Amino acid sequence: MDYYSTNRRAPDVSLAQALLQGQAADKGLFLPRQYPRITREDLLDLVGKSYPEIAFEILRHYTTGIFGDDVLLALCGDAYDYEVPLEHVSCRLHVMRLDQGPTASFKDFAARMMARWMSVLMEAEHGELVILTATSGDTGSAVAHAYHGVDRVHVVVLFPLKEVSDRQRKQMTTLGGNVWTIGIEGKFDDGQAMVKRAFADPDLSSIRFTSANSINIGRLLPQAVYYFYAYVRLADVAADEQVVFSVPSGNFGDMMGGVIAMHMGLPVKRFIIATNANDEVPNFIRTGAYRPIVPSRVCISNAMNVGHPSNLARLINMYGGQMDEKGALNEQPDMDRLRRDIYSVSINDEQTRATIREAYEQYGLILEPHGAVGWAGLQRYLADEVEDADPLCISLETAHPAKFPEEIEANIGVVPETPPSLEGLEQRIEDYPVISTDYHAFREMLLERFGR
Repeated sequence: MDYYSTNRRAPDVSLAQALLQGQAADKGLFLPRQYPRITREDLLDLVGKSYPEIAFEILRHYTTGIFGDDVLLALCGDAYDYEVPLEHVSCRLHVMRLDQGPTASFKDFAARMMARWMSVLMEAEHGELVILTATSGDTGSAVAHAYHGVDRVHVVVLFPLKEVSDRQRKQMTTLGGNVWTIGIEGKFDDGQAMVKRAFADPDLSSIRFTSANSINIGRLLPQAVYYFYAYVRLADVAADEQVVFSVPSGNFGDMMGGVIAMHMGLPVKRFIIATNANDEVPNFIRTGAYRPIVPSRVCISNAMNVGHPSNLARLINMYGGQMDEKGALNEQPDMDRLRRDIYSVSINDEQTRATIREAYEQYGLILEPHGAVGWAGLQRYLADEVEDADPLCISLETAHPAKFPEEIEANIGVVPETPPSLEGLEQRIEDYPVISTDYHAFREMLLERFGR
């Protein structure tokens, strides 16, 4: 299967090349040329299977010729050794908790699979790789833990000093070894811009870079799996029942996993794309005009503080349009089809906090800020768009409430139980440099550490 660049000026590549490049040579993002079709019969075959088994059945359509089936099946079993709870809330409303992995974040699903894929590829090449990524919250810790101690791979994570929680930061900055975490005196978008510039910098050509955040197609393919998992566990598969997913969204990688699943044949009635006050995408879907938010707005759902989501270029490509890496809309997508598939809404901090309280008071449901944005988006959709129907609805909870204990306690008076993955963080020793958003200084740091 070939992968093309959203900027459409770079040659097609294989999955292995896309994984190891991260970003296309023309600064675009990779997408598959075609999507394997998953039929109703295929979905029926998935009913009753475990998460690793479902991951294998979905991902093997993309990895043929790159990883053997026996290798992929073993990697899936190794990566997904934790639970994926589907919590019934009320009527036909459910929450999928993607917070049970080693860093208590949905980003564990993709980071752990990517780490295993890249380790196999680099072992075969006898080479070394530098993972260069920016994070607005959970990506950094998931990537750092997934790649920590992996042979032939080094990790560099940029994070905005003032916009990650203490626990999110300590999950990254206490590892050491092959993980190098750098705080920046700026925003996520500044870090993302520095990463993209480094990829294209000829002065860094001696360093083999790739990315582990959602600009890498390897992040999106594993994220498609849990949409299939939730569907075959909860829906009437034999009747082709359609499902509504509500996805809290920042850089839109989680959403893209769902859209890929839908393009593969998953019966999705609607995606609810819920952002925080960074409402550039809801405004775009409503008006057809795209205006990035610079600087991005600081919200309590900090991992979603993104003023120009990289993955919007992918979404627009999948609907027939074209957007470059800077956000210039060169070809308009099919807006009617986009609006039929996606309902997008912005939820501010006041509404997020109110949702945390209401979900707990009504259902005993504990949501952290990101999951609360998704749940609020679902409630808005049901009020605005659904009259008589009782659709199957699944809202994604993307981080463990214990990552935001102060916010949870302030709103519902409950201190969330700390999962094993977060225990003892307060006692660990942190070590990280702090830099400005000056790209040239960052380049010199990379050359000093990894240049040859």
